[in-house]
Amino acid sequence: MTPGQARQLSPASLAYIGDAVYELYIRTLYLSPPRRLQDYHHCVVAQVRAEKQAQHLGSLQLHLTDAEREIIRWGRNAVSRKPKRVALATYQQATSLETLIGYLYLTDSQRLFQLLDYLESELTD
Repeated sequence: MTPGQARQLSPASLAYIGDAVYELYIRTLYLSPPRRLQDYHHCVVAQVRAEKQAQHLGSLQLHLTDAEREIIRWGRNAVSRKPKRVALATYQQATSLETLIGYLYLTDSQRLFQLLDYLESELTD
């Protein structure tokens, strides 16, 4: 998909895809060493929570291009409902990360994995 085509999608659509891609990445990361399914689940849930995603977005800030920061702003500003469990700002940051991941998944998977690699040591600690 071209960047122009991806920009025609709503930020919510990109975040929807980004959420799935991010969770699959996290699940794959925790496959080794082998664990019980319940242990996999706990490790993954700890990383895909909004609070952790917001933290990961903060860790990536130094590595983002201006265009990627624009996608982040676009995703953050698209949040229209008040979340039930977390602060609005945290939810906006998490949605922004998911929007960026969805956008990069559709337009530049090499760049996506480059950014995810920056997070890998943080994710496995």
